[in-house]
Amino acid sequence: MGIHHYFKSLSDMEKLYRCPGKFKYNEHTVAAHSFKVTKIAQFLGTVEEYHGKKVDWKSLYEKALNHDYPEIFTGDIKTPVKYASSELNRLFSQVEEEMAHKFVTQEFPAAYQDIYLELFKEGKDGTLEGNILSVADKIDLLYESFGEIQKGNPEPIFLEIYQEALMTIVKFNEMDSVKFFLDDVLPDMLAEKFIPHSELSKITQNLIADGD
Repeated sequence: MGIHHYFKSLSDMEKLYRCPGKFKYNEHTVAAHSFKVTKIAQFLGTVEEYHGKKVDWKSLYEKALNHDYPEIFTGDIKTPVKYASSELNRLFSQVEEEMAHKFVTQEFPAAYQDIYLELFKEGKDGTLEGNILSVADKIDLLYESFGEIQKGNPEPIFLEIYQEALMTIVKFNEMDSVKFFLDDVLPDMLAEKFIPHSELSKITQNLIADGD
C-alpha cells in the first residue's frame, strides 16, 4: 500500500485516545497531543533563542511532530506504567522502534527510508531540541491531568500523572524556558479556582522545592 498506507494512518491517530481505560471528562487523542506539543515546543524554543541559545528549528519541529507516531502500532501506554522503571520504559521504546522500522521498510520507497527511520526515532535525545521536546511533552501532559483534577475527576491516576509530569519538567529547571514556565505560567494555572486547590498547590510547591 506504500505511502497511501502512511497517509491513511495519520487519521488513525485521531482515534487513539490517551490514558485509555480511565474515566475522563475530556478525551485527548494522540493526534491532538502531537499538535499541542509542537505548539508548546515552538514557544519554549522561542524563549531559549531569546536568551541566546541556538535552536535547530527543523530538528525541533520534526521531533515534536513525530514524537508519538510510533504509538500508532502500540496505542498509548499510561504514563505511570510506562515510567515505572527505566527497564520497562526501554522495552516499550524498543518495541515501538522495531515496529516503526518494520513499517518504514515495508511501506516507504527505498529512497526515503533512511530519512523516515531517523524521523521516527526517539526524539528526546539530550540535545537542546530533544530537551525542549521532553519538557513540551510533559507540559501538555500536565495540562491534561490538571484539567481532570480541576473538574473533580476522582481517578487517582491523574494526580500521579500530574506529579510525574511536573517532576520531569523540574529536572530541566536550568533551561530558560523551564524557568519561565515555572515562574510565570504555572502560578497562573494554579490560580484558577477548583476544588482541591490547596492540596495540588502544596504538592506543586514541594516538587519544585525538591528539584532546586
